[in-house]
Amino acid sequence: MKTSDFDFDLPQNLIAQTPPAERGQSRLMVVDRKTGRREHRMVSDLPLLLDKETTLVFNNSRVRKARLFGISETTGARVEFLLLKKLDSITWKVLASRAKRRKPGSRYIFKQRTGTMVSEDVSKNSGLQPDGEGELVLVFDKPVDDTYLEKYGHVPLPPYIRRNDTSMDSDRYQTVYASNTGSAAAPTAGLHFTDELLAGLDAAGMEKLFITLHVGLGTFLPVRSENIEDHAMHEEEYSIDTETAKKIIRAGENKKLLAVGTTSLRTLESFGQTGSLGGSTSIFIYPGYEFRLVNMLFTNFHTPMSTLLMLVSAFAGDIPERKNEIYYGRDLILESYREAIKEGYRFFSYGDAMLIK
Repeated sequence: MKTSDFDFDLPQNLIAQTPPAERGQSRLMVVDRKTGRREHRMVSDLPLLLDKETTLVFNNSRVRKARLFGISETTGARVEFLLLKKLDSITWKVLASRAKRRKPGSRYIFKQRTGTMVSEDVSKNSGLQPDGEGELVLVFDKPVDDTYLEKYGHVPLPPYIRRNDTSMDSDRYQTVYASNTGSAAAPTAGLHFTDELLAGLDAAGMEKLFITLHVGLGTFLPVRSENIEDHAMHEEEYSIDTETAKKIIRAGENKKLLAVGTTSLRTLESFGQTGSLGGSTSIFIYPGYEFRLVNMLFTNFHTPMSTLLMLVSAFAGDIPERKNEIYYGRDLILESYREAIKEGYRFFSYGDAMLIK
């Protein structure tokens, strides 16, 4: 399949720049992948839309304030860094603005720290962003931990949110159940859930499970290959505890397993493929993939030609009735997106949601 098969036109005014005034007050499009029928509801209606036997799986990764701004010791230019993965107490794998200019040995001044670039483009699959961004390794003169980042870092809002982060984002770009710090971006489907909604799911008799996948670059890098099969995903770290794994298997066998977000789905399917309760995954899901565990998906609306759009298209088409129709899921999702645009739904991280059943 071609990457261009997953393109669509989106008016700029529908890209949500801020969250809704109140968490949980978002619209919800419900899509029946067997019939193609769509229904317009609210996220707060979710307990009414699910069978009481449903098991929901949430990603409890916590977003760190992973954006730092440094000053080039040579040019005095302000440089933005996104800290992706901690390699040791002073060494981080990072993204940098205009990465081609960040040569080994170049030094940058941060608040109470200096950093030295030691390697260019450490992954051949890192992919360069339009302005020349790629993965690099930065070594600080003193440890940089979550305490430091909480004080001096910035919320890593995605580039399509065209504003600086504020104190509001420290709360709203974080799920209410986040507990394990490690993500460089939010598992955004979970941003819709409030304590009240979670209590409503409990009251309806549904089971909630929590797994961890630390969201990194791989989920969001653009697909630059012409054929989607040629795209290589980055690795991301995940973990599932033993008791949770047993409950996941049981819910999957009963076809009552709902993944809250694409990161939860990728974790569950990585577990379903390998049986491993933890480690790294670079799973890339696109149409033709046969799902092992997940039966329902709660997700946001995704960017054109992204791996996330390919994933939801794969899920929408993974039903026995459409097994040999490779484009069915893509067509259903793009048709649903066109309806969402017509109805004025808000897109991407701070936008509205979709439930695919």
